Amino acid sequence: MKNRFLLIIFISVILMSFRSDKPAYKLFNTKGKEVKYKNMIKKLKDADIVFFGELHNNTISHWLEIEITKDLFEHKKKDLLLGAEMFEADNQLIMDEYLASKISKKSFEKEIRLWNNYKTDYKPLVEFAKKNNLKFIATNIPRRYASIVYKKGFEGIKSLSSEAKKYIATLPIIYDSEVSCYKEMLKMGAMMGKKANDIQNFPKSQAIKDATMSHFILKHWKKGKLFLHYNGSYHSDKHEGIVWYLKKANPKLKILTITTVTQKNIDKPDDKHLGKADYILCVPESMTKTY
Repeated sequence: MKNRFLLIIFISVILMSFRSDKPAYKLFNTKGKEVKYKNMIKKLKDADIVFFGELHNNTISHWLEIEITKDLFEHKKKDLLLGAEMFEADNQLIMDEYLASKISKKSFEKEIRLWNNYKTDYKPLVEFAKKNNLKFIATNIPRRYASIVYKKGFEGIKSLSSEAKKYIATLPIIYDSEVSCYKEMLKMGAMMGKKANDIQNFPKSQAIKDATMSHFILKHWKKGKLFLHYNGSYHSDKHEGIVWYLKKANPKLKILTITTVTQKNIDKPDDKHLGKADYILCVPESMTKTY
């Protein structure tokens, strides 16, 4: 009887500890229903393209990126392709040379244009690709060309050389200013007090990135492959941005998206986050940041 009583107390303590635990994140579907990580992976593995929309300085985003990569690799093996906004298309040769061990890590990190948080946040992904002989695609437009669009609009890149245009989506760029993500950027530009010309070009400089990332994803994806793409959440939220361009090019693609949001309470997503992505990664707003 005494042992049974002690067992009940022990179980109660364990249950209380779980109830008082502070989870680092919770996952929800687009409607706000909580989902299990393993069930999400089951869905992701059958997609053609998966977008992980991160917050660039969010530690949980970066941890979950590598975890999802590892788990999808277990299912897809060599049919898994990786790609990222954080690497620009004209650096693909350097990426390929490093992954094939043609150049040293020191040369790679010196010559490719790396984000400041590369070593903590993106290096694990590149090293995983290298270790497992996976392709890693540098999908983004070179920033110097995105800058031209910001200053001169799409007209500004028409005069670039044929060599330069290899690193940009096929011209002319399809652009719809009524797509909500670009419409919001127009409003944002006005609120920031930008000049009239800059306001109009602000979303266009985003669209040229989205179009180019879509272009290079499609260039490397083949039926039966799974392309896992890492990008800022704004590039894929609401199935807009990159996803909008992909759907224009190939409406039959099976695309799934993940977005990252921060909240004070992560028991359920705030209403404003519902519908942002197929899966909503909720992280406490007090979570440590990488920068």
